[in-house]
Amino acid sequence: MAVTNPFAAYQQNSVTTKSPGELTLMLYNGCIKFIGGAIEAVDHNNIEKRNECIQKAQKIIQEFMVTLNMDIALADNLMHLYDYLHQRLTKANIENDRMILEEALGMVTELRDTWKAAVQIERRKKFGAGHQA
Repeated sequence: MAVTNPFAAYQQNSVTTKSPGELTLMLYNGCIKFIGGAIEAVDHNNIEKRNECIQKAQKIIQEFMVTLNMDIALADNLMHLYDYLHQRLTKANIENDRMILEEALGMVTELRDTWKAAVQIERRKKFGAGHQA
């Protein structure tokens, strides 16, 4: 079968060859991107884009919630944090509130940075010190 769009094939391969940790990192980055887009939309009074970006960020948060392994002690705390984030994003959307979006952005960025550090540690264990996330 011939590949008609090499970029699409590259994108597909870049996702399918990622580890679960790297996929989670990609989701955090996507969530950050969408919250940033919502902030920009609030600044430009673009209600439709704000709503779309917030809903996309919420879908990522929901994915984190449904895939948590509740057998791990930390999972309960993460579930509460994700639930809080989801509620705050809903409120930001209803109230067109930039400050709430900034709060959510800070929290997700902190989660992403922590996750990135964990992925880097895991890579070093697996491959040695030369690999970075």
